[in-house]
Amino acid sequence: MLTIGQMVKRSGLARSTLLYYDRIGLLRPSGRSRAGYRLYSPADVQRLELIQAYRSAGLALAEIAAVLAAPADATAVILERRLQALNGEIRSLRRQQEQIIALIRKKEAWRECRAMTKERWVEILRAAGFSEEDMQRWHRQFERLAPEGHQDFLESLGVVAAEIRLIRRWAAGELSNGAGARHRLALEKESS
Repeated sequence: MLTIGQMVKRSGLARSTLLYYDRIGLLRPSGRSRAGYRLYSPADVQRLELIQAYRSAGLALAEIAAVLAAPADATAVILERRLQALNGEIRSLRRQQEQIIALIRKKEAWRECRAMTKERWVEILRAAGFSEEDMQRWHRQFERLAPEGHQDFLESLGVVAAEIRLIRRWAAGELSNGAGARHRLALEKESS
Protein backbone atom coordinates (compact mmCIF):
# COMPACT_ATOMS: atom_id res chain seq x y z
CA MET A 1 0.00 0.00 0.00
CA LEU A 2 1.22 3.49 -0.86
CA THR A 3 0.68 6.67 1.09
CA ILE A 4 -0.56 9.82 -0.62
CA GLY A 5 3.02 11.17 -0.59
CA GLN A 6 4.24 8.08 -2.40
CA MET A 7 1.40 8.37 -4.91
CA VAL A 8 2.35 12.00 -5.53
CA LYS A 9 5.96 11.00 -6.25
CA ARG A 10 4.93 8.05 -8.40
CA SER A 11 2.32 9.93 -10.46
CA GLY A 12 3.83 13.39 -10.65
CA LEU A 13 0.46 14.86 -9.64
CA ALA A 14 -0.05 17.37 -6.87
CA ARG A 15 -1.35 16.20 -3.51
CA SER A 16 -4.32 18.52 -3.96
CA THR A 17 -5.20 16.73 -7.23
CA LEU A 18 -5.32 13.36 -5.48
CA LEU A 19 -7.43 14.84 -2.69
CA TYR A 20 -9.78 16.32 -5.30
CA TYR A 21 -10.06 12.98 -7.10
CA ASP A 22 -10.98 11.41 -3.76
CA ARG A 23 -13.54 14.12 -3.01
CA ILE A 24 -15.33 13.68 -6.37
CA GLY A 25 -15.16 9.88 -6.17
CA LEU A 26 -12.84 9.41 -9.12
CA LEU A 27 -10.05 7.78 -7.11
CA ARG A 28 -10.77 6.74 -3.58
CA PRO A 29 -7.95 5.13 -1.61
CA SER A 30 -8.57 1.49 -0.79
CA GLY A 31 -7.70 1.91 2.85
CA ARG A 32 -6.60 4.02 5.75
CA SER A 33 -3.71 3.64 8.15
CA ARG A 34 -4.32 3.45 11.89
CA ALA A 35 -3.58 7.15 11.98
CA GLY A 36 -6.23 7.79 9.31
CA TYR A 37 -3.89 8.42 6.39
CA ARG A 38 -4.99 7.42 2.91
CA LEU A 39 -3.48 4.21 1.57
CA TYR A 40 -3.52 3.27 -2.10
CA SER A 41 -3.44 -0.32 -3.37
CA PRO A 42 -1.86 -1.58 -6.61
CA ALA A 43 -5.39 -1.47 -8.13
CA ASP A 44 -5.62 2.21 -7.12
CA VAL A 45 -2.28 2.85 -8.81
CA GLN A 46 -3.58 1.21 -12.01
CA ARG A 47 -6.78 3.27 -11.85
CA LEU A 48 -4.74 6.46 -11.47
CA GLU A 49 -2.62 5.48 -14.47
CA LEU A 50 -5.83 5.05 -16.49
CA ILE A 51 -7.12 8.41 -15.28
CA GLN A 52 -3.87 10.04 -16.35
CA ALA A 53 -3.99 8.34 -19.76
CA TYR A 54 -7.56 9.55 -20.32
CA ARG A 55 -6.64 13.06 -19.14
CA SER A 56 -3.72 13.15 -21.59
CA ALA A 57 -6.23 12.16 -24.31
CA GLY A 58 -8.22 15.27 -23.42
CA LEU A 59 -11.16 13.67 -21.62
CA ALA A 60 -12.86 15.75 -18.95
CA LEU A 61 -13.03 14.31 -15.44
CA ALA A 62 -16.77 13.62 -15.82
CA GLU A 63 -16.07 11.68 -19.03
CA ILE A 64 -13.29 9.75 -17.28
CA ALA A 65 -15.66 8.82 -14.46
CA ALA A 66 -18.17 7.60 -17.07
CA VAL A 67 -15.50 5.58 -18.90
CA LEU A 68 -14.25 3.95 -15.70
CA ALA A 69 -17.80 3.06 -14.64
CA ALA A 70 -18.96 1.86 -18.06
CA PRO A 71 -18.73 -1.54 -19.72
CA ALA A 72 -16.05 -1.87 -22.42
CA ASP A 73 -18.41 -1.23 -25.35
CA ALA A 74 -19.57 2.07 -23.84
CA THR A 75 -15.95 3.06 -23.29
CA ALA A 76 -15.29 2.78 -27.00
CA VAL A 77 -18.26 5.06 -27.76
CA ILE A 78 -16.97 7.76 -25.38
CA LEU A 79 -13.45 7.53 -26.80
CA GLU A 80 -14.73 7.60 -30.39
CA ARG A 81 -16.76 10.71 -29.53
CA ARG A 82 -13.57 12.35 -28.21
CA LEU A 83 -11.69 11.32 -31.33
CA GLN A 84 -14.38 12.88 -33.54
CA ALA A 85 -14.23 16.07 -31.48
CA LEU A 86 -10.44 16.16 -31.91
CA ASN A 87 -10.79 15.64 -35.66
CA GLY A 88 -13.19 18.60 -35.77
CA GLU A 89 -10.80 20.73 -33.73
CA ILE A 90 -7.92 19.78 -36.03
CA ARG A 91 -9.96 20.68 -39.13
CA SER A 92 -10.87 24.00 -37.53
CA LEU A 93 -7.24 24.72 -36.66
CA ARG A 94 -6.16 23.87 -40.21
CA ARG A 95 -8.75 26.30 -41.61
CA GLN A 96 -7.50 28.98 -39.21
CA GLN A 97 -3.92 28.24 -40.23
CA GLU A 98 -4.84 28.56 -43.92
CA GLN A 99 -6.70 31.81 -43.25
CA ILE A 100 -3.73 33.30 -41.42
CA ILE A 101 -1.44 32.31 -44.27
CA ALA A 102 -3.83 33.89 -46.76
CA LEU A 103 -3.85 37.05 -44.66
CA ILE A 104 -0.09 37.13 -44.51
CA ARG A 105 0.00 36.43 -48.25
CA LYS A 106 3.40 34.83 -48.08
CA LYS A 107 4.03 31.50 -49.76
CA GLU A 108 6.92 30.92 -47.36
CA ALA A 109 4.42 30.93 -44.49
CA TRP A 110 3.48 27.32 -45.33
CA ARG A 111 7.04 26.23 -44.61
CA GLU A 112 7.23 28.32 -41.44
CA CYS A 113 4.04 26.81 -39.99
CA ARG A 114 5.18 23.28 -40.87
CA ALA A 115 1.93 22.50 -42.66
CA MET A 116 2.03 20.04 -45.53
CA THR A 117 0.46 21.09 -48.82
CA LYS A 118 -0.81 18.81 -51.56
CA GLU A 119 1.94 20.05 -53.87
CA ARG A 120 4.66 19.41 -51.29
CA TRP A 121 3.28 15.92 -50.56
CA VAL A 122 3.31 15.00 -54.27
CA GLU A 123 6.85 16.40 -54.54
CA ILE A 124 7.97 14.19 -51.62
CA LEU A 125 6.33 11.08 -53.10
CA ARG A 126 7.95 11.73 -56.49
CA ALA A 127 11.35 12.26 -54.83
CA ALA A 128 10.84 8.88 -53.09
CA GLY A 129 10.39 7.27 -56.50
CA PHE A 130 6.58 7.06 -56.64
CA SER A 131 5.15 7.02 -60.14
CA GLU A 132 1.67 8.34 -60.92
CA GLU A 133 0.44 4.71 -60.75
CA ASP A 134 2.10 4.23 -57.34
CA MET A 135 0.36 7.35 -56.00
CA GLN A 136 -2.97 6.17 -57.37
CA ARG A 137 -2.49 2.74 -55.77
CA TRP A 138 -1.59 4.48 -52.49
CA HIS A 139 -4.85 6.49 -52.58
CA ARG A 140 -6.91 3.39 -53.40
CA GLN A 141 -5.41 1.47 -50.46
CA PHE A 142 -5.83 4.44 -48.10
CA GLU A 143 -9.50 4.78 -49.09
CA ARG A 144 -10.10 1.03 -48.75
CA LEU A 145 -8.35 0.60 -45.38
CA ALA A 146 -9.17 3.91 -43.65
CA PRO A 147 -11.75 6.04 -45.50
CA GLU A 148 -12.19 8.57 -42.68
CA GLY A 149 -8.42 8.83 -42.28
CA HIS A 150 -8.12 9.40 -46.02
CA GLN A 151 -10.63 12.25 -45.76
CA ASP A 152 -8.77 13.76 -42.81
CA PHE A 153 -5.42 13.44 -44.58
CA LEU A 154 -6.68 15.16 -47.73
CA GLU A 155 -8.18 17.96 -45.63
CA SER A 156 -4.87 18.34 -43.80
CA LEU A 157 -3.18 19.02 -47.15
CA GLY A 158 -5.60 21.87 -47.82
CA VAL A 159 -7.30 20.05 -50.70
CA VAL A 160 -10.63 21.71 -51.55
CA ALA A 161 -13.82 19.78 -50.77
CA ALA A 162 -14.78 19.22 -54.42
CA GLU A 163 -11.38 17.70 -55.19
CA ILE A 164 -11.52 15.53 -52.05
CA ARG A 165 -14.87 14.13 -53.20
CA LEU A 166 -13.38 13.43 -56.62
CA ILE A 167 -10.26 11.73 -55.24
CA ARG A 168 -12.28 9.59 -52.86
CA ARG A 169 -14.82 8.59 -55.53
CA TRP A 170 -12.00 7.70 -57.90
CA ALA A 171 -10.10 5.79 -55.16
CA ALA A 172 -13.29 3.86 -54.30
CA GLY A 173 -13.54 2.80 -57.96
CA GLU A 174 -16.57 4.95 -58.78
CA LEU A 175 -14.73 6.91 -61.50
CA SER A 176 -12.37 5.83 -64.27
CA ASN A 177 -8.87 7.28 -64.42
CA GLY A 178 -9.85 9.36 -67.47
CA ALA A 179 -12.94 10.84 -65.80
CA GLY A 180 -10.92 11.64 -62.68
CA ALA A 181 -8.16 13.31 -64.67
CA ARG A 182 -10.64 15.43 -66.68
CA HIS A 183 -12.42 16.52 -63.51
CA ARG A 184 -9.11 17.32 -61.78
CA LEU A 185 -8.05 19.52 -64.73
CA ALA A 186 -11.40 21.36 -64.51
CA LEU A 187 -10.85 21.91 -60.78
CA GLU A 188 -7.32 23.21 -61.37
CA LYS A 189 -8.60 25.67 -64.00
CA GLU A 190 -11.32 26.84 -61.58
CA SER A 191 -8.81 27.52 -58.83
CA SER A 192 -6.35 29.43 -61.02
